[in-house]
Amino acid sequence: MNNTNIEIPGNYKLYQNYPNPFNPSTKIKYDIKIDGLVTLKVYNILGSEVASLVSEVKQAGRYEVEFNGSNLGSGVYYYRLQAGDFSETKRMLLLK
Repeated sequence: MNNTNIEIPGNYKLYQNYPNPFNPSTKIKYDIKIDGLVTLKVYNILGSEVASLVSEVKQAGRYEVEFNGSNLGSGVYYYRLQAGDFSETKRMLLLK
């Protein structure tokens, strides 16, 4: 969950996780354009929350967080970034 870039992004952005498919862990990068509350959560295909990766005030910048799915079954999962009025969801695949 470290800020990996000093340059302040011009927009919010949620990147595709890498690797994808993954087993058991993957990295998720995101950009925050202004300081504020950030949440990054993972959901199963039924929409139930299975992990909360970030839920805190962050400074503007680029971040990367690791998600470990070793306690979850194989399948499709969704991760959602919310910051200010920005919200984006992406899909990832856990293959065991």
